[in-house]
Amino acid sequence: MVSVDVQAVKQYLLGLQDAICEELSALDGSAFNTDEWERPEGGGGRSRVLSEGDLIEKGGVNFSHVQGASMPGSATAHRPELAGRSFQAMGVSLVIHPKNPYVPTSHANVRLFVAEKEGEDPIWWFGGGYDLTPYYGFEEDCVDWHRTARSACEPFGADLYPKYKRWCDDYFYLPHRAEPRGVGGLFYDDLNEGGFDHCFGFMRSVGDSYMNAYRPIIERRRNTAYGERERHWQLYRRGRYVEFNLVFDRGTLFGLQSNGRTESILMSLPPLVRWEYAYQPEEGSPEADLLSKYLVSKEWV
Repeated sequence: MVSVDVQAVKQYLLGLQDAICEELSALDGSAFNTDEWERPEGGGGRSRVLSEGDLIEKGGVNFSHVQGASMPGSATAHRPELAGRSFQAMGVSLVIHPKNPYVPTSHANVRLFVAEKEGEDPIWWFGGGYDLTPYYGFEEDCVDWHRTARSACEPFGADLYPKYKRWCDDYFYLPHRAEPRGVGGLFYDDLNEGGFDHCFGFMRSVGDSYMNAYRPIIERRRNTAYGERERHWQLYRRGRYVEFNLVFDRGTLFGLQSNGRTESILMSLPPLVRWEYAYQPEEGSPEADLLSKYLVSKEWV
């Protein structure tokens, strides 16, 4: 019988949420508000949101552990063998939208799915990763971000960083815009190779490395002076973030189709955003450089 230590994963995720919120609160100077909730179909979660801080315009760090009698369509379409199984899903998911346009938006997620059927072994897998969405490009930031991601993967195999870096590039891509959402990072899913303990160890390595990747970028850029031009560009580019999350993101679709808590699912959306018809940045500007030099397929390390 396959052994899946759900409780150990849950305790790790709750601790990870605590640690990330504590560090971000120290950087911002404001506390996260905590909202605990229950789901009528089973399970619940703990949402933590910080708004209008000195550093963070809006940020959320969510823990959820939900159960259901059947997998939603967004999951069975990807893995049809799951149809007819009950499920439980748990994870920490976060999105940080800083106030200063020179500090990138960042996203991270680590999760465990278990699909069960009486008389059969459970089907389980881990997924997650993290990615960076800058509004102004800095080579140093991109290299450091990817170097930390590579270091998190290396103890588990030299092939993992290149594999999950490519997967991240492919996943966080807006086909209708023909552009990536950001400069990537790591994305993995359906991970169960090597056994439960091995995969759980990889999840912890990714989760524990997120702030090591993000903190130095925050500290370098948070005091950079900006004005109306930079703010305008930030709000325009946030529109791409919204488009991806509402149209393509599998986690958003899973949450909505499984009757998840809407406020927590849509926590990832920025507080302010703008769209402009056929807008193009001035040639040779820092805004144009983001599109031509950073939002391209590139090996950063």
